[in-house]
Amino acid sequence: MELENLLEKLKLDHLEHQLDGVCEQAAQRQLDYKAFLAQALQTEWQGRFQRNVESRLKLARFPWIKTLEQFEFDFQPSLDRKLVRELAGMSFVERAHNVILLGPPGVGKTHLAIALGVKAVEAGYSVLFLTLEQLMTRLMKAFNENRLDRTLQQLSYPKILIIDELGYLPLSNTEASLFFRLVSRRYEHASLIVTSNKSFLDWGEVFNDPVLATAVLDRLLHYSTTLNIKGESYRLKEKRKAGLLGRTNVKEEKEVLLQEA
Repeated sequence: MELENLLEKLKLDHLEHQLDGVCEQAAQRQLDYKAFLAQALQTEWQGRFQRNVESRLKLARFPWIKTLEQFEFDFQPSLDRKLVRELAGMSFVERAHNVILLGPPGVGKTHLAIALGVKAVEAGYSVLFLTLEQLMTRLMKAFNENRLDRTLQQLSYPKILIIDELGYLPLSNTEASLFFRLVSRRYEHASLIVTSNKSFLDWGEVFNDPVLATAVLDRLLHYSTTLNIKGESYRLKEKRKAGLLGRTNVKEEKEVLLQEA
C-alpha cells in the first residue's frame, strides 16, 4: 500500500501535507528511523493541536483576540503582574474559582479577560465570551420561551464563562434574578471571569436589589481573585498622543469615556 494511501487511511492529514518538508529536514539532519518517526508524528500532533485551538477560539466568540504579551503592564502599575502570571497558569480553572476585574472604562479589563480566555483555550479548556447585554438577551429569550433551564445548563458547560461590562446598565428585577440563577448554577462547578466598572459597593444599584447583589457577590467571591485596576484609560492615552485631548481637560476626558463606554 502506497504511503499516501496509508496517511489518508490513518487520517494523518497534517503529516500528509508536509511530508516532503519533513523528509527533506530528516535527510539534512541525517536522522535515524526512530528520530524520523518522532519528527513525523510531532508534525501531525502540532497540526492537530493548532486546529483544535482555532476551533475552540471560534467557539469562544471573542470579539477580538488579545494576549497577555500585548498588555501594557507598565501603563497600569497598580496591576499585580505576579498575580496575573499565576492566573495565566490556569490553576483557578481546575479549582472552579472566579476572576473579577474591576476598574474604570479603558484600563484593560476586557483585554485581560480575553487574554486569560485565550490562555485557557490554548490549555485545552472550553471558553465562552458574552457581554452582559448578550447574556441577558439570551436568558430573557429563554425565559419567555419556557426553556430557561436548558439555556442555563448550556451556559454551565464552558469551563470559563466570561461576562463583560457588568455595571454599565442597570438590570431589571427579572434580569437580576436570572443572573443570580446562572451564578448559582456555575458555583463550585466552573469558572467565571467578570469585568465591571463598578465597585462591589455599587452592585446593589446595578442589580436594583441590595439583597440579591449580596447573594450574587457571596457566590462570586467565595472562591475568587479580584484585580482592581486603578489607572488611566488606554483610549485617552492614544487620543493624547494624537493631540486630540489636552492634558488637563478633565471634563472633556469624562465625556470621551462616557461616549466610548
